[in-house]
Amino acid sequence: MALVSSFPLNSLSLSLSLSLSLSLSLSLSLSLSLSHSTMATMGVDGKDFYRAKVDFDETKAGVKGVLDSGVLKIPEIFVHPPENVSVGTLCDMNLKVPVIDIERVEEGGKRGEIVGEIKEAAANWGILQVVNHGIGSGVMEEMIEGIRRFHEQPPEVKMEWYSREHDQKVKYYSNGDLYVSKAVNWRDSISCHYADGVLDPNALPHAFSGAIKKYMEEIMKLKKTLAELLSEALGLETDYLTRIECMKTITLVCHYYPSCPQPNLTLGATKHSDPSFLTILLQDTVGGLQVLQKNQWVDVEPIKGALIVNIGDLMQLITNDKFKSVQHRVRAARIGPRISAACFFYPSVANNYKPYGPIKKLLEETGPPIYRETSHKQYMAYYKQKGLDGASSLPFFKL
Repeated sequence: MALVSSFPLNSLSLSLSLSLSLSLSLSLSLSLSLSHSTMATMGVDGKDFYRAKVDFDETKAGVKGVLDSGVLKIPEIFVHPPENVSVGTLCDMNLKVPVIDIERVEEGGKRGEIVGEIKEAAANWGILQVVNHGIGSGVMEEMIEGIRRFHEQPPEVKMEWYSREHDQKVKYYSNGDLYVSKAVNWRDSISCHYADGVLDPNALPHAFSGAIKKYMEEIMKLKKTLAELLSEALGLETDYLTRIECMKTITLVCHYYPSCPQPNLTLGATKHSDPSFLTILLQDTVGGLQVLQKNQWVDVEPIKGALIVNIGDLMQLITNDKFKSVQHRVRAARIGPRISAACFFYPSVANNYKPYGPIKKLLEETGPPIYRETSHKQYMAYYKQKGLDGASSLPFFKL
């Protein structure tokens, strides 16, 4: 469920602490050094590698444009190190992502059972699938088809939405971390930013504006339910997560993963965890999403009518590791396209610079704070600069 929207290298001039700025600078230098090393290993000159990225970006046609050109071999910029693409071996066949039915959540006895299941899944997996969540199958199916309609429009129509401007509310792009990543992912995206949960419907692409509006209305309701259940699972007041406004802003990212002629060489999304507090994902029936559990890659099998809910980095931070942010990736495939819609939940606009740290009440149970306080803005600056390199951003914020 990758969220790295377009982020130019020269836009790190945020109001960060001096120590954070210095660390970011050092980290950036290391990232660029590693990227050059990776290119050399691949037999690709650094300048040529960068130029190939620029050329790809300037087409504004995305990965679908590459596929539509008739390629039988993927361009070098999409080739990932073999160890990153490796399927791995699933030793424990009993490892299955928890599926939780929340239909009767308002019933007293049933609610306690559901809260217990969510607590266990958030602590041990960092991900779960919810069914009977109240969003109709027709709404979800139309959302998937709407995303397909947008991405399968003629290139000249989509180009009107193409942008790498960080502050643009609605934008189409391919690989937000294109210029800091060591290899490009086989994926195109369109993102819609709902500041404090609000976005002018007229700002949405006509191809699926109606589908988005209906879907997001339902997602807002589900978010409230999940925030309450997670609060109770933490042993806090039911409205705790709602009151601290840590999930008021939403970035909806609609991904399109074209079929790939050489899926064994690339990825739809590199291993990463989400920088959000919470993510809700709608996926189609193609599959390909995997989560890392007990050092094994486990498939998140598509279930009709289900939505995937995963804990984000900032939720792990404020719960002091009581809930875990899950590492996940998306495999490329010959069949496709794969289509998904990820809703990433962040603080309200007013709280963008508010420091969040481990919840004091939880420290009685978890022990001393593991992380220092950080704002959403600070965390995102580091996350975006680092790119989807397979490593979590959380260690940088440890005490």
